Amino acid sequence: MLLWPLVLALAASGLSCVNPFAPKLDTQLSSQVCTDLTKTDDVFCVFRNAYAFKDTTLYGSILAPGFTFIYTDYDLGVDVTWGRTDEMRTSSGLFQSVQTLTLTWNNELSSEGTDTARTIIRGFNLTVTFNPSDVTRIDGYANLTLVRPTISDPWKIVRWRDESNY
Repeated sequence: MLLWPLVLALAASGLSCVNPFAPKLDTQLSSQVCTDLTKTDDVFCVFRNAYAFKDTTLYGSILAPGFTFIYTDYDLGVDVTWGRTDEMRTSSGLFQSVQTLTLTWNNELSSEGTDTARTIIRGFNLTVTFNPSDVTRIDGYANLTLVRPTISDPWKIVRWRDESNY
């Protein structure tokens, strides 16, 4: 009979340590470790995680020194291009100004090249949450060129042509 009060006390004390205001650990992201950058899939995984964690260091680790970003300004009807420094500055500003970024990579539309240079066109969905009442969703295609000196080196993105209609 004296055992029940002890069991109830232990159960209650275990439950009392649960903080209902603390966020849960996002096990979906943390379970997807992507460290083998000799695989292109891991480059996309790092890209996604860099956006999810809003981490410019992680993002910068997959960009080549000669990186170029290209997008079409549909209002002016011209392509706009910038380099790695501007990309890092722009990404840092984006990461600091939003609550969350959720990047989902979809199927590859095409993948061609060699063991040291590949062009991959892949669909993506990006959800940008500035605050709960200001959420923007962008769908499109990323046309990425990845390079590496040898097959044992990590892939780096040298060119990203954004083919979304945003």
